[in-house]
Amino acid sequence: MEALLYEEEPLEPDVSHLVTEDDAPVDSWISEKQMRLFPNILHASWKPGRPFVAAADVGLFGSVDQPAVVPDIMVSLDVTLPEDCRPKGRRSYFTWVFGKAPDLVIEVVSNREGSEVEKAQRYARLGVRYYVIFDPERWLGDRVLRGYVLHGLNYVELLDLSWIEELGLGLMTWQGRCEDMEGLWLRPCGRDKVLLPLPTEVAEAAQTQVEEERARAEAAQTQVEEERARAEAAQAQAAEERARAEAAQAQADEEHERAQGHKARAEAAEEWAEQERARASQERDRAERLLARLRELGLDE
Repeated sequence: MEALLYEEEPLEPDVSHLVTEDDAPVDSWISEKQMRLFPNILHASWKPGRPFVAAADVGLFGSVDQPAVVPDIMVSLDVTLPEDCRPKGRRSYFTWVFGKAPDLVIEVVSNREGSEVEKAQRYARLGVRYYVIFDPERWLGDRVLRGYVLHGLNYVELLDLSWIEELGLGLMTWQGRCEDMEGLWLRPCGRDKVLLPLPTEVAEAAQTQVEEERARAEAAQTQVEEERARAEAAQAQAAEERARAEAAQAQADEEHERAQGHKARAEAAEEWAEQERARASQERDRAERLLARLRELGLDE
């Protein structure tokens, strides 16, 4: 008898020794807000037509032999989060779980230490396709925004980040207020270089839409009530017209009956007159016959 063969599921690497959370604080209020802002915008208003993961300050592992590199922001297309992220083997971005490296990594510069250069080397080895450095306070020089695309094992600088066709996404700086802080921020944009709406703007637009829908519903309800009122008024008018028509018909029937009575009496009178004329004619005929008889007898004088 042949042995039954079946394919075993591959075992995942042991990650028990890896540090997935170290509770290290973020660098500054600016970095903290920027790190939340970019993924929140994507989750609120980006519709790439494909699943994606966008996260801030989450460990990125390419091997169990290396510690995590922690991007300030990362975006990975065509992947989804595990249903249960509580097990240690699901708490971070493990490339062997997601099947790929992130497509985009963003570092927000908060000091002059220059760790962004060292991170670039690790991102290149991991296969991160696009690497962006955002330096709103110009710690590393006059350039606020720099972007790179991976060619082989090296990054080549991009001249324009306002649209990256491969990602279906662009990046632009924006001077404005994020929550309670005014500043220069990095935001995603569309092909037309229009910034994707902030979560607050999405919420306000949704609220406006709800209010407009409510207003349209109320207007429609008012119109229905007006139509009902007009229909009831028309029904009442029709009832009045019907009552007047019935009264007119009754009056016409009475007039007809009276006319019929007058006609019957007229016909009776005509019949009586005809009878009287007949009798008068008979009397005249008898009188003429009598007169003729008297003439014959010579008694008419």
